[in-house]
Amino acid sequence: MSEEKVLNGEHCEDLKEKELPNELPYEAIETDPALDRRITRKFDTHVVPWLFGLWLLAFIDRSNIGNARIDGLNTDLKLDGDKFNIALTVFYVPYILIGVPSNWALKHVGAGYYLPGLLIGWGTVSVCLGAVKTYGGLITARFFLGLCEGGLLGGMVLYLSMFYRRHDLLFRLGLFYCAAPLSGAFGGLLATGLAEIHFHGYNRWPWIFFVEGAISVLFGILTIYFLPHTPMQAKCLTEEERVVAVARMKLDAHGASNKSNVESEHFAWPWVRMAVLNWNTVLLSLNFFAIITPIYSFSLFLPTIISSLGYSSVKAQLFTVPPNMGGFFMVIIGTYLSDKIKMRGPIMIVGCLLAIIGYIMLLVPAHPLVHYGGTFFIAAGVFPSSPAVMAWLANNLAPHYLRATGTGLQIAIANCAAFIATFTYLQKDAPRYVAGHSINLGFLVLSIILSTTTMLYAKWENGKRARGDRNHRLAEGDQGMLGYRHPIFRYTK
Repeated sequence: MSEEKVLNGEHCEDLKEKELPNELPYEAIETDPALDRRITRKFDTHVVPWLFGLWLLAFIDRSNIGNARIDGLNTDLKLDGDKFNIALTVFYVPYILIGVPSNWALKHVGAGYYLPGLLIGWGTVSVCLGAVKTYGGLITARFFLGLCEGGLLGGMVLYLSMFYRRHDLLFRLGLFYCAAPLSGAFGGLLATGLAEIHFHGYNRWPWIFFVEGAISVLFGILTIYFLPHTPMQAKCLTEEERVVAVARMKLDAHGASNKSNVESEHFAWPWVRMAVLNWNTVLLSLNFFAIITPIYSFSLFLPTIISSLGYSSVKAQLFTVPPNMGGFFMVIIGTYLSDKIKMRGPIMIVGCLLAIIGYIMLLVPAHPLVHYGGTFFIAAGVFPSSPAVMAWLANNLAPHYLRATGTGLQIAIANCAAFIATFTYLQKDAPRYVAGHSINLGFLVLSIILSTTTMLYAKWENGKRARGDRNHRLAEGDQGMLGYRHPIFRYTK
């Protein structure tokens, strides 16, 4: 039976008993385009929208403290000095520590339960956050919010990599990640209305947490009933489509896995060592660190930056909407183009250059409208770069547990940037915030350097494999344990 027949939907039941050969190049397989598109379309409509909702609510619950700040939180809890920045920082301590073990747990628990369960947890904590009366209560609530949210982003990247081939992945990451800038726009509008509520002694800012947290809990409960664990368990697919969905992922692994599907893979400590020692993990983790610093500071302090231009709190909330909407559309455009050209580095470099222009506009003495215009360039540049760098590493690590370790580690390292980002915009630097803008500009330059280095390394290593210089690895023993080291596996640039 030919492999072409398998992927054209014929004799699919035989595939359950027979694993596809590792050495078979994916490009040599003749797939049924209509069947392939139908599977992808079903995943697009039955998986991605739920992840979009998860990430939208996660980012709203994470960054709404910035909205609450200008609606009375600072005054009511007496957040003088650097107390507000410390409250922001506490969130990231558990967020960083939980990333890798959370990725390991995702397949065991079942992604369809695990990811919505995280949402229910942090939604509950967000509701409690609205009831805090002291600085200590704020710190405690922020800690548990970080604990609940810590496994989400890495888990969603890992989850999508079970369903989509490597160069179909980034656009789908973009489809859910564009919820991040959208959350800034939607969150600003929602906060504007909620901050007008005065009821039973809870005035203005608590209602931002009460309502947005309750929405998260309800959405999480709903998602549990619809999100599949793996392609083989996707109820939206027919039996034939499930088998072909698994087969195409096996072939896309390019020899990196000796298992027919992700459910057959088991945790092994060598995967951990290989993930940590891969140059892609090192370079792209540092790159994500460089990118996420301006993303976090932009998301958390955009209302503060705009209000420093002389606008009232209501206008500042509303003026956060347009730049975030610009970022939303740029994520869609950037991720789509990246998958089309099958490259990540150029998209990141262009994004960083746009954001650099934005920070320069904020730094130069100019009319407030020029400064406000700079926020559009920043949003347009940094938001597309974040999913690009995550997909870049996910593309270059395989199989499942190796990718789970690498992506979890990448996000853990990157989120250490929060300890910088939360202190980039201090009250003593208002209203120009020259130090904060300069720090973010410097990290964007670092990202360009790291992106260029990673592209050159991938080109060099792919050349080695194309010339047969890595074929000696086939004699090392179990080829299924080679993972991304397999000679026919190619890195994405």
